[in-house]
Amino acid sequence: MARMIGAKAGAAAVLALLVSSSSAFTASASASSMKTGGVTSQPIGHYEFCQTHKSECRAGVRNQAPAKVTEFGWSVVRQINASVNRNVTPMTDKELHGKDEYWSYPDGAGDCEDFVLLKRKKLIQKGFAAGDLLITVVRKPDGEGHAVLTLRTTEGDYVLDNLNNEVKLWKQTPYRYLKRQASFHAGRWVSIENGEAVMVSSVGQ
Repeated sequence: MARMIGAKAGAAAVLALLVSSSSAFTASASASSMKTGGVTSQPIGHYEFCQTHKSECRAGVRNQAPAKVTEFGWSVVRQINASVNRNVTPMTDKELHGKDEYWSYPDGAGDCEDFVLLKRKKLIQKGFAAGDLLITVVRKPDGEGHAVLTLRTTEGDYVLDNLNNEVKLWKQTPYRYLKRQASFHAGRWVSIENGEAVMVSSVGQ
């Protein structure tokens, strides 16, 4: 029992370093947050991933406000983004698995979805809430599909991208945002209603 209490206390201490508890569950979303719509189609690769990783695709907490990330928390986010980008070699699913779409944790190599899965896993292990770490599907300026990880915070939605070591506010990226995991259920996806407007704004800057 003492060990269990000690472990819980330790986890709480780590979380306090990452997230400011005073406003973690009360602060409203920033004006720099994505505006999401209704439930939409789940990417086939994620659906298949959920069949073998059911614990990672469960329902969460509805209407939970994004967390206020501390300075130390941001350093952890930046470190994990850069570390995964550095240590995973970009390769297509066709090259690795012989099929067009296969989401998995990378074993030294992977495509954009695999980068995202690993970053999400590492940040959850550090104490971030699953509902604040959302796999997001975007379209690059050249029309190619791409996946990034969205981090929900009280300052807005930030993007971890295997094409950039800098963690940027989503409005500062050149992408058209299509859909992402629902914050209330890791196995469901919702549309992004203001994603195209951001791309037009970014390109025009």
